[in-house]
Parts: sequence; C-alpha cells; structure tokens
Amino acid sequence: MVEDDDYRDEAPSKSALKREMTARQALGEALCALSPKELAAIPIDDPALEAAIVQARGITSRSARRRHLQFIGKLMRSVDPAPLQAALDGLHQQRAASAAQHHELEALRDQLVDRGDDGLPAVLERFPGADRQHLRQLLRQAQREKAGSRPPAAARKLFRYLRELQSAGI
Repeated sequence: MVEDDDYRDEAPSKSALKREMTARQALGEALCALSPKELAAIPIDDPALEAAIVQARGITSRSARRRHLQFIGKLMRSVDPAPLQAALDGLHQQRAASAAQHHELEALRDQLVDRGDDGLPAVLERFPGADRQHLRQLLRQAQREKAGSRPPAAARKLFRYLRELQSAGI
C-alpha cells in the first residue's frame, strides 16, 4: 500500500503528459511560423527536427500539415524545450521592442507635423546631431501634403529620417 502511494507521487498523470505534449507541439508550430532568418537564430540540436520544421513550410494541404505538425510534436519529445522556448521568447521581446520604437517615432513625426515649427525644439533636443534645415524642409513638405489632402510621401521621408537619426544614435 505504501509503495502504491510512492508510485503515484513520482509518475505524472496521463492528463499532465498530454498537456506537456500539446505544449511541445504548440512550440513546434510556433517554430514553423518563423522566417528562415529567425529560425537560424534558434538553437535546434536535433537535425531531424530542424529538417521537419523547414519541410513544414512547403506543406499547404490542411490535413497533411496537421499530420506533419503532429510528427514535429513527436520529435519535440526527445528535445529539451527550455532553450527553444527561451530563444522564441527572446525573439518575441525583440519584435515588441522594435514595434514600440516604430510607434514612438510615428507619434513623434505626427506631433511634429501637427505642431509645426513649435515641435522642432523637442526633436532637436532628442536628436542633437540632426540637420535642422533638412528637418524643417521635410516638415514643411509634410504639412503642405496634409493641408492639400495628398498622399503622405514627405511624411514618410520625415519618418525615415527620424529612424536614421535614431539608429545612428545621434
């Protein structure tokens, strides 16, 4: 009787095993959704798993893709998911940070176009090495486009210039 209790404490339940396998299959699906460049940054030790993930991109049939993802889930059983999950989380954090910077620059551009020359000191304070004349020229073009209800080509140029300044660290 005591031995039976010890056995129950050590072995995970069938439901727990199913949850773990489902989580590993979901991790495999997330790996399949990555671009080739992003996948190269993920440390996959098993060459069969890596080949299966690459092969999954070419499968378009719904049922064949489902079967192949189940196969990837099976291969994932022999791999430690912790480093894969950590690398995938790192990629997601990188994407989120990049998106936040993008939105911040868009807001700065919109504020600059709306406020006009009054918004320039804030931008020049943030980017002291910015070319004031070029910035003012882009700003005026963007304001004219906005007033004339034309496509925002100059606003895009202004955004690109702000992004260049940010990436250069000026």
